[in-house]
Parts: sequence; structure tokens; C-alpha cells
Amino acid sequence: MSRQEAAPADKTAALKGTLSRLGHLAVEHKLTVIGCVCVLVFLWLLSEVCDGELTRIDTIAYSFFVETLRADWLTPIMEGFSSLASPIVLLAMLVVVAAFAPGRRPGVCATLNLALVIVLNQVLKVIVQRPRPDGFRLVAESGYSFPSGHSMVAMAFFGLLAWMVWKYEKDRVMKWLWCICLGLIVIMVGVSRIYLGVHYATDVLGGFCVSLAWLALYTQVVCPLLLPERWGDERPAVGPAGDDEAEDERDAGKDED
Repeated sequence: MSRQEAAPADKTAALKGTLSRLGHLAVEHKLTVIGCVCVLVFLWLLSEVCDGELTRIDTIAYSFFVETLRADWLTPIMEGFSSLASPIVLLAMLVVVAAFAPGRRPGVCATLNLALVIVLNQVLKVIVQRPRPDGFRLVAESGYSFPSGHSMVAMAFFGLLAWMVWKYEKDRVMKWLWCICLGLIVIMVGVSRIYLGVHYATDVLGGFCVSLAWLALYTQVVCPLLLPERWGDERPAVGPAGDDEAEDERDAGKDED
């Protein structure tokens, strides 16, 4: 093979190798990739919202969910899905998580996650100050519209539960079943807010993106400090665990002496 023929082949092989390494890095750091993509999408949505005009996404969603889908029998169902992200229901679910999850750390982790997301949502709403849709609401709501608080809270709370299930549940069928159910709850909470006329579609999508980016950070930074690597191990995955192990070794050394 001549040098001229070998050069393109070498470039192709180098390109394939680079793409393969990038693919492995993306898979290895998938949460970081998801978080970055969500941030970019949120910034794009924010720029559209700040223009002050309804986007094509909002118009299409209004036409489908409000003008076409609304029905007397469907409204109570949508109100029920919306209530899954209400303070009373979330508080009850936090109590259940704290009471029935192994150890006390899952309850602390879920509570801290929810509290921080609520604060983040309020800060973003005050910054953007987008008015809510007017003229076609089925329920009374106050405050600003972007990003949707219900959507952010649902994604953050149920998304963290899905992450816990995926990480700790050993039964593969139950793992997929629970994660699909929790994912559907998140989606339906967002859809219900559009259907009830209290949010635009961009509000809901923006809330989802913020919380997904938040979860990508929270599950990599905070969760390892609070949750064990495996259920049954009371020590967190990182942090104080190392100190405990050192103390155990020192105690064992004293016993031998």
C-alpha cells in the first residue's frame, strides 16, 4: 500500500478511535452529560420566554391539551395528577420514605433535595417574572409561571426516588416497573399543569430541565455523602465512612495489644 493510500486509512482509524473514546466517556459520565444538555435546553427556553411572545411549543400544547383534550370526565383525573406534587401529598410521601426506607438517611436525603429545589424554583420565578396564562384556567393559582413549580418538584422528588430504586433495587423487573411508574407520574404532573391552564408548555419543560440538571448534580455530590453504597451498610459511600474504618482499625490494634 502506498503512502497516499495509507494516509486516509490512518485518519479514518484515528477518527473512529476518538469517537469511541468520547462514547466511553459519555457513558461513564452520563449524568454529567444529561445535566449539561438540560442546562443548554433550559437556557434556550429561557431566551424564548424572555422574548415575551408565546412560542410555537406553547401554541401547539394549548391547541391540543386545552382546546382538544379537555373533557368533564378528564378534568378530575388531571387534578388528581396535579395534586401529587402538592405540599400535603409530598409531605406525606416524605414521611413514608423516612419511615419505611432502610435507615434514616434516605428520608434526610429526600427532604434536603425537595427543600433546595423549592428554594431554587422560587429564585428562578422571581428572576424571570413570567405571568401565568390567563383566561382558560380550571383551578386558581398565584405567583409567577416560569419555571413550573409542580413540574420542578415532581421531577426532583420522584426522580430522586427513581434514582434510589435504580441504584438499590436488586430485582430487575421491579426496578424497571417502579422507574417507569415514577417517570409516568412526573410526565403526567407536567401535562396536568398545561391541561388545567395554569402553565405554558415551556414552563413545564423548563421545570423538567432544571430539576434534571439539579438531580445530575445532587446524585453525584450530595447523595454519596448521605446514602450508603449498598442497603444494609449504614455508612455513607464517601466522607465519614473513611474515618469510621480508621477508628475500627485503631480499636482492633488496641485489642491485639
